[in-house]
Amino acid sequence: MITRTSPRRSPERASPLQQAVTAALDDMKAVNVKVLDVRGLTDIADLMIIASGNSDRHVRSIADRVVEKAKAAGFRPLGTEGERDGEWVLVDLQDVVVHVMLPRVREFYGLEHLWDAGVAAPEAVESVPHAAPLRRSSP
Repeated sequence: MITRTSPRRSPERASPLQQAVTAALDDMKAVNVKVLDVRGLTDIADLMIIASGNSDRHVRSIADRVVEKAKAAGFRPLGTEGERDGEWVLVDLQDVVVHVMLPRVREFYGLEHLWDAGVAAPEAVESVPHAAPLRRSSP
């Protein structure tokens, strides 16, 4: 007897949600964008996208554009946090969690190092010219 399971989304292709998020980050000139594939590490999301803004106003504007583009693509955010201060704004899009931070806050918390994760497929990151691949550190 042959049983078929639904095919798992290919990690090489960016989902429509990821495309909407990366387009928003590109539109707003987000800096140092990293796409982390955390599927095997946590159940809270498939991807974490971390980006920086140049000022608290820039951080808030980037996060607002991410929400706007996600809604336009048919994805409703579960919530956002940190808009008032603008140092670190988190946008929860269920499968994708977006962190937009000031560079000093990003350096202090070091989320890239907290999640010892691989980067999403290069094809998925190509659409963001500011994106830099995350390198795994040797133990």
